Order: sequence, then structure tokens, then C-alpha cells
Amino acid sequence: MKQTYTEPGQRVWKDPRAIALLMAATLTVMANATISPALAGLERMFRDDPNVLWLSRLLVSTPSLTVIICAPLAGVIADRYGRRPLLLAGVLLFAVMGSAGMILPDLMSILMSRLGLGIAVAMVMTAQTALMGDYFVGSQRSSLIGLQTSARNFGGFVFISMAGLLAVSSPRLPFAIYGLALLMVPFLWRYISEPMKHSAAAKKATGAESDGPSAWAWLLAMLALLQMVTNMIFFLMPTQLPFFLDAQGYDSASMTGAALGTLMLSGGTAALLYGRVKARLGYSGMFTLAYGFMAVGLMLLTFQETWGVFLGTASVGTGYALAMPNFPAIALQVAPGSRRGLAGGALTSSVFLGQFLSVFVSIPLIAAVGFAGTFQIVATALICLASIGLLVFIWCSVRRAATAF
Repeated sequence: MKQTYTEPGQRVWKDPRAIALLMAATLTVMANATISPALAGLERMFRDDPNVLWLSRLLVSTPSLTVIICAPLAGVIADRYGRRPLLLAGVLLFAVMGSAGMILPDLMSILMSRLGLGIAVAMVMTAQTALMGDYFVGSQRSSLIGLQTSARNFGGFVFISMAGLLAVSSPRLPFAIYGLALLMVPFLWRYISEPMKHSAAAKKATGAESDGPSAWAWLLAMLALLQMVTNMIFFLMPTQLPFFLDAQGYDSASMTGAALGTLMLSGGTAALLYGRVKARLGYSGMFTLAYGFMAVGLMLLTFQETWGVFLGTASVGTGYALAMPNFPAIALQVAPGSRRGLAGGALTSSVFLGQFLSVFVSIPLIAAVGFAGTFQIVATALICLASIGLLVFIWCSVRRAATAF
């Protein structure tokens, strides 16, 4: 049995288990947004389908539906039967169901394969989050969570940029990118071992065993709700940006790939700074900064200029990358070691619930007020969230100063 935690003096990115978990983390972005540059092309390819308008957009968000349903169950399975088999099976299923869109004959069958992809994502993300809590503690865990967000964004930059190039030739080719998950399996098989179950050291590391179950469960529920709203807003980018750019007269496939690549690249860079910035600002300060960046980014998109598209997506990507590490960091800190799978499942469900609901909220809103009006309304909501975070940050700062004196 391998040791449960990395040695205190060892940098987390040198641990092969951390590298394996970061590789698995890249599948999160690949799951939904990879086919975004192909959406307009798929809409044209299947234009004879009477439901093409909704089906083409739901291809991106449909995996979220099965993630929402299956992630809590995956969390229970991870806690009861183990994280390793769940992770490995999830990666294999991911590759098969994700790449099926290359050969399936119509939008409805592709949509069904996307539901299967969601089951795989639920398995991978739940197991991966729980393993981060099992293998690492303290600053190493915080560092890994920041690196996870960075890996997702840089992975998204590579995958979406590839998809943009492939979609120019055929809207089916981006589905081939999902097959890359097979390359991860040998590495995961070798370095991911089943951690010791709920050892005394693990329970002590979480610092959560002293809290009653209601305390951590309520905090987890609030985290999940806020994470859902954050992802609902962020998912405007992969689901609606292609159609926004198409309406502005841009080449949708190439421009969407470039814009979403900018979003992921900026997010990956910002996430590398998460540990340092969070040490200075705390969680409330990070939320304030993150939602402020996202609000500015959406406002820049309303200018409907090329420079506004790239600066806007870069700002949204930066804000999202600064917000997302807060959720697992807080959850793994408060959840008991025996419930990390459940915590990972709850957070996974909330991410994809926000993504799934995004389409059903944004399409009617865009129909009513247009793209610019939608971006302005959402930016206003983000400013409200940032203001709440700022008030909490000021309150905490005043309280610390009073305690010091």
C-alpha cells in the first residue's frame, strides 16, 4: 500500500499521483465545451431536423443532465467500494461515449451518446475530487486544487483550439478528441492506488470530525448552490458564444475556437496564481475578485467588436478560474474523510446542474432582450455577488484587526 500523503517537503506537482489526477481533471472541460466550435456546422448538417435549433445547443449541455443524476450515486459508490475502480471505468466509458458522435447517424442518437458521456464524467470527477482529499493535506491540497483548475483551462485551450481547427473540415471531427482519454489509462492504472479507508490520520487531517453532520452538510449545500449559479453564468460562453459570433458575421467555427481558447488560456494562467492571491485575500476576497472579472468580461462582449470578444472572454476566463478552486477547497476542508466521495459528488452535480440550466435560462432571455441585453443583465447579477463578497471581506478584515488589538 502506498503512503496516503505526499511527504511534507515534496512539491505536489512532483508526485505522480497528482499528475494523474490533473490529467483526469482535463476531461471536465473536454466533456462539454470541446464540440462548441462545431455547433453551427452541426446545425447546418442536420438542418432538416425540425428540432435542430434546440438539439444542436443541447449537445453541449446534455451530459450535464446525467452528471446531475449520477454524481451523488457515484459519490456513495466511491465511499463504499473505492475510488480507483470508479475512476478507471469512468475514463474508459468517457472515451467510448465521447467519440461516438463521429459515426452516429443523426442528432438524436448523438444526443443519447452525450447522456452516456455524462455518466462517465460523474464517475471521473467524483473519484478525482475524493482522491485529492485522500492523498493530500494542507497547503499541498490547496496547491493541487489551484493546479487542477489550471490543468482544466490549459487542457480546454488545447482541446477547443484543436476542435476549432477540425470543425473547419467537418463538424464531426471534434468528436475524435474524446478518444485521447484512452492515452491516460496506463498512467492512471500505474499510479492511482486505493487509499487507506478513513484512517485516523485522514480524519484528523480534514479537521471536520468535530463538526456535527448538519454543520458541514449545510455549508456544502450553500457551496453547491453558489457553484451552480457560477457555472450557469459561465456556460453562456460555450453554448451561446458561437451563435453570438455567427450573428455578428464572424466565421463561427474558427472565431469560436479562438475566443474559447483565449478564455481557457487566461483561466489557466490565472489559476496558477490562485494559491498566492488566496493567501492574501481569503475566500471572500477571491469571490469578489472573480465575480468582478466575470462582470467586466460580459460587459466587454456587448461592444460587439473583435477586441471586445477576446478581452471579454479573457476576463470571464480569469474570473471563473479564480472562483472555482474555492468550492472544492472549502468542501474538502469541512467534509469528514468518510464523506469525501459524497462531497465530491455534490459539487460535481452542482457544476453540471448549472451548465444544464444555462441553456434553458439563456435561450428565452436572448430571445427577449438579445445577446447584448442578456450579457448586461448577467453582468449586473455578478456585480451584486461581487458586492456581497466585498462586504464579507471587509467584515472579516475589521474583525481580524479588532482581534489583533
